[in-house]
This record gives sequence, C-alpha cells and structure tokens, in this order.
Amino acid sequence: MRLSAIVLALAASVNARNVFRTEGQSLVKRDELDVPGENPLQFCDADRGDDMITIEEVILAPNPPQAGTTLLINAKGTVKDTILDGAYVNLEVKYGYIRLISTQADLCKEIKNVDLECPIEKGKLSITKAVDLPKEIPPGKYTVKADVYSADDEHITCLTATVFFGRKSLGGVFDFDL
Repeated sequence: MRLSAIVLALAASVNARNVFRTEGQSLVKRDELDVPGENPLQFCDADRGDDMITIEEVILAPNPPQAGTTLLINAKGTVKDTILDGAYVNLEVKYGYIRLISTQADLCKEIKNVDLECPIEKGKLSITKAVDLPKEIPPGKYTVKADVYSADDEHITCLTATVFFGRKSLGGVFDFDL
C-alpha cells in the first residue's frame, strides 16, 4: 500500500469539510472526535487514553487541497512508547459504496515516505511532508479509515475521514456529487 493513496484519500476529506463553507468562514462546530488543526480528520472513537500516540495538531495546506497542486502536511504529537518494527495499519478506502482498498500495511515501511524510520522513539514528534496531488482525481465521495497497531497489538491510533472531490463544470465552478 502506497502512502500516496492514503494522502490522496485524506486530501479529499479536506474538500468534504469545506463544501458548505463560504470564503473565510471557519468550521462552527468542532466535536470531540475532530483531530485538532485545519484538517478533515476524526478519531475513530472518543476513548483514546490507551493510544500510544497523542495527536496534538494536523494542518493541511492548501485547505481545501486542489487537484494538480502540492499539498503540505504538518503534524505534531507525542509518542508515549517506542514503536518497533512489526507495527501495522489496517487500512480501508472506499469510493462511494465501493471498497477500493482493504489491506494491512507495514507501518515501518510506509513511515519511510515521511522520512521516519522504526523504531520511532518515545517523545515529541513533528512531521512535514509535501505531496503532489494528481490533476485527474475522479470526482465523488471518498472514505478512509486507518487503524494502527504496534507489533504487540497495542493500539497506536485510529483516524477516519470522509471527502468529496468535485468536477469542474464548463463555467469553472465546481459541481459536487453528494
């Protein structure tokens, strides 16, 4: 599983959060599952006390991302216990009701895409990554869920996002399929 598929799905979710906002308007309602920062991410559940990572903030720019542009991802958090080789991600990506991906990926292989290596040591962690988004992103609703575990099956974190990518109409305005 390529990190780019995950990033594409998460980038799409930024669009989902911005469909009903006017220019300059921020989200009015934040819920306890929302990941802090400017992003479309949510935690899978409210009970995160045993998670091995505390996510403090995720910022995506531009927000919303644009097809054919570079998406900058900044994430900050704290790793509570060292994460060793053997950690894994249960990943599911859907396009509408169609499951595109349902797989288990090696976290330590994928984390190299953001210039990290296992073991990931206990302590503060900051990640910055630039990702070129393709010009041809099929319009529609994307849902992604990433449930992450250590080699010993301890819960690291679980994130989910729902995204809508639109298509350009002849007038240059985006039409959204809801």
